[in-house]
Amino acid sequence: MTEWVVLDIEGTLSATDQVLVTLYDYARPRLGPWIDDHADDPAVVEAVAQIRELSGVDGGTDELVRVLHGWMDADQKVTPLKTLQGLIWQRGYAVGDLVAEFFPDVVPALRKWHEDGVQLAVFSSGSVAGQVAFFGHTTDGDLRGLFEHHFDTVNAGPKREAASYHRIAEALGSDDITFYSDVPAELHAAAEAGWQTVGVARPGEPYGDADFSPHRTVSAL
Repeated sequence: MTEWVVLDIEGTLSATDQVLVTLYDYARPRLGPWIDDHADDPAVVEAVAQIRELSGVDGGTDELVRVLHGWMDADQKVTPLKTLQGLIWQRGYAVGDLVAEFFPDVVPALRKWHEDGVQLAVFSSGSVAGQVAFFGHTTDGDLRGLFEHHFDTVNAGPKREAASYHRIAEALGSDDITFYSDVPAELHAAAEAGWQTVGVARPGEPYGDADFSPHRTVSAL
């Protein structure tokens, strides 16, 4: 038995469409109003500064939103976009507009690991705030208590670089970690960092037919 299980979300625990369609569509029209309505929020101030730095845009909210929509259309994992999306989703879950759904095998597996003493963490490109809101408002209730840590591309780094997995291992204080993901390149990076790896090949998902060699591969948790 492994000491830690670290889990990807999109395509591993939850359908990709829930993120790329449901959550993206919810955030898209709310980005501009959120920036304007929370202009004094330090997280929003920092995100706006990052957007300007990365894009070179120095105009108003409309121009910032055009940049953000372009990143969304390209499914780019850009930090200020993830920050703003996470804040909007956090609010959406809190007011009941959004409810997280999982593949049928997921919640029983999470609870079984937890009962068996395996410690659980998440490493997703979505912001930590978004992750916490996601697990706090699900069709199976509040699951936040199952997880010990949350990692994203801000506090860990890019998901396809071994250095990110070294950082997580240091934070967890363990080298006995198993990573579950539907993306082979992420598994390669985790394995390079010395982690055990499991590819999750779910039928109908974008990486469902990918080559997961040499990683052990499952179709459900």
